[in-house]
Amino acid sequence: MSTLVTHRTSLRAMGAPDVLAWEAVTLPDPGPGEVRLSQRAIGVNFIDVYHRTGAYPLPLPSGLGYEAAGVVEALGPGVTGLEVGQRVAYADGPAGAYAQARLFPAARLVPLPDAVGDEAAAALLFKGLTAHMLVRRVRPAAGSWALVHAAAGGVGLVLTRWLAHEGVQVIGVVSSEAKAAAARRAGAAATLVAPRGSDPGLVPPQVRALTGGAGVAVVYDSVGRDTFEASLDSLAPFGLLASFGRASGPVPPVDPALLARRGSLGFQRLSVFDHVAEPASLRAAAREVFEALAAGVLEVEIHGRYPLAEAARAHAELESRASSGSLILVP
Repeated sequence: MSTLVTHRTSLRAMGAPDVLAWEAVTLPDPGPGEVRLSQRAIGVNFIDVYHRTGAYPLPLPSGLGYEAAGVVEALGPGVTGLEVGQRVAYADGPAGAYAQARLFPAARLVPLPDAVGDEAAAALLFKGLTAHMLVRRVRPAAGSWALVHAAAGGVGLVLTRWLAHEGVQVIGVVSSEAKAAAARRAGAAATLVAPRGSDPGLVPPQVRALTGGAGVAVVYDSVGRDTFEASLDSLAPFGLLASFGRASGPVPPVDPALLARRGSLGFQRLSVFDHVAEPASLRAAAREVFEALAAGVLEVEIHGRYPLAEAARAHAELESRASSGSLILVP
């Protein structure tokens, strides 16, 4: 083996999308427990935006991106269970997915079934694992009501499909009529259109009307600060606010007494990285995601493809919240 000169999109300063830089890098041979990947498709996720803006700081300079699909090019010492030429994917760190080729820990790779293409894997794995966590860890009962914010987004569509398959009645909050239609196609029992910049306080009364005054058993909230109060006000007594993102900023500190006064509510901040912390858990969850895709429970919905060198354009579109489904980068 020998060193390889390749290209990646790098992060050298925190800020707007234009801080992303296209640059040449030299990859050494893979070290113990590592493989070298030739990447075929790369997923764009909101965690990448959090890293770029400094909401989740990375030491600089840094690579960017947590999700990709590719082919094993070289094995480091001690790597077993993988072979050169094998198709694999990943959905966690270390950051650096925005690259033509990279080194990655072998234990965090997921073998790809033949039926799952590279673009499908890069569009689905991170979002599918997140939805798997939200369905399996929270476990809303069949027949219960759940509210999903950003229901036509990348995670939102996958989550809505999976919950509907489990018999949960989903109310999807979206920002446009076109996104409402997408959420209904994914299985939402009802949709609420809340254009960007509108008053989130208008959502809870509509939720109460749809649920006969009761409220929902679970609110899935990836928006954060802007929707926090509306999420609490939409819950039934003993309901759970399942927070898994902060697209609008961090939620305020949570006073347990406030949760009690609003109906003995629960609050949980979930992280997919805890959900798949062990390699066996990661591969088991990924296997269930791919099985759900094969069974038609889930679908891959790619909203946009961008050349890897134009990652800034993909970030701008993701932050505009105009997209429905997944965005991918193609090396």
